[in-house]
Amino acid sequence: MNAQDQASTSLPQPVLQRRFSLSSTHKDRLDGEDDDTTIARMKKHLFAEVDGGQCTAPLSAYCFMTGFIDSVIFSAVFVWCAFQTGNSIQLALALARLFNGEHDQLFHLADQQALCSVLTFIFGAFIGRLGDKLGCKTRIWLALGTLIQTVFTMAAAIAIWQSHQGSVTDSRVSPAWTNTLSFVCIGFMSASMGLQGIMGKRVNTQFTTTVVLTTTWCELMTEPNLFDIRRMVISRDHKIMAIGSLFLGGFIGRALLDSIGSAGTLGIGAGIRLIISAWWLFVPEKKARK
Repeated sequence: MNAQDQASTSLPQPVLQRRFSLSSTHKDRLDGEDDDTTIARMKKHLFAEVDGGQCTAPLSAYCFMTGFIDSVIFSAVFVWCAFQTGNSIQLALALARLFNGEHDQLFHLADQQALCSVLTFIFGAFIGRLGDKLGCKTRIWLALGTLIQTVFTMAAAIAIWQSHQGSVTDSRVSPAWTNTLSFVCIGFMSASMGLQGIMGKRVNTQFTTTVVLTTTWCELMTEPNLFDIRRMVISRDHKIMAIGSLFLGGFIGRALLDSIGSAGTLGIGAGIRLIISAWWLFVPEKKARK
């Protein structure tokens, strides 16, 4: 009995236990490989370049936001946050007043607001250079850049809400926004448009910058197939969509302004930009040339 007991205690572990251990290890290894594959697939999806021909919808939404945001600021202070041509000329006129006969050396409020818009627009456009690091046409940058625009728009909404100022003025000499927080609002709005402008330009489609449509109007009028209405012409139709989207954005922005004020309107604008940000993640990628 003693010999049998000693022999039984020296027996190896059951084979069944060993098989279970090997199977569990193999399963864990497969799960780890699946996780790595999922991460690699997601990274590939995010860093893939979008197809410019499939970007019509989000770029039209960009143009819509141009009209939407500009309707808010122009109704309050008669300054644009997207069209910097007018603001630049306004600053030139302010400088010219120093040399007229009256020697007006005052830095008027409207000129201060125009300068704030120009500087912050440039700042926002400079942020757009980050896209060169991630790829200016990649899904991750287009989504991230639009998300930054969303944050800027929400910050503008909070600033003008806390300013406790009005939303609409009928006279240039008495703007609705005059205090410091209103300048913060103008700055964030202009920065968001500067970022949107450079992002739209880098996609390089018929929508161009999505913020300045003077060139778009000129290119539309010189379109060789302008009156060829029997077929679709991408170079013509996308320009018409850009102009129409901007007009619609301005109309809706002004209608909301009368109903819920500047803060509420900008809050809705932030929500729309958040949707556009997610939209970029589903734009088809650019196909490789064969």
